[in-house]
Amino acid sequence: MNDDSLIIYEEQITQIDSIISKMLKGAEAKCALLVDKDGHLITRKGFTHSLDTTALAALLAGSFASTREIAKLVGESEFSVLFHQGKKDHIHMSLIGERSILVVIFDDRTTIGMVRLYAKEASVELAHVFEELKNQPSEEKQSAVGDQFADEAQDKMDDIFQD
Repeated sequence: MNDDSLIIYEEQITQIDSIISKMLKGAEAKCALLVDKDGHLITRKGFTHSLDTTALAALLAGSFASTREIAKLVGESEFSVLFHQGKKDHIHMSLIGERSILVVIFDDRTTIGMVRLYAKEASVELAHVFEELKNQPSEEKQSAVGDQFADEAQDKMDDIFQD
């Protein structure tokens, strides 16, 4: 596990899903994915049943990585927002902090302006969630808590089987 990895617990996933759902409703978008920069799907909301979200997450992260190199060639450190326009569906991607990408898929029922507005608001909220996660106790502290739980569980098992 590298230094910038995060463990996301159910409570934070619920919070993240709530933020994304609110964004989807406001922007009137079809669906959204939250992807880490390595291409792993963190969560998804909306109408994703017809999408291979695992493959899409990996490809979108790759797209962001290649665009980062393009940005460097033109003197930018990174482009924080990408937009792909299709005939029917469009994709808006925005960087969340240093580690995640918010992907919004929408059609002509809404506008890019609405998507950008709500995605920006959601990005700020998601960045706060990730900052809180980053400031949680280190893995060593969590491991110590897990060891304490294991010791207590072993003591309980000993009590049960000694009778």
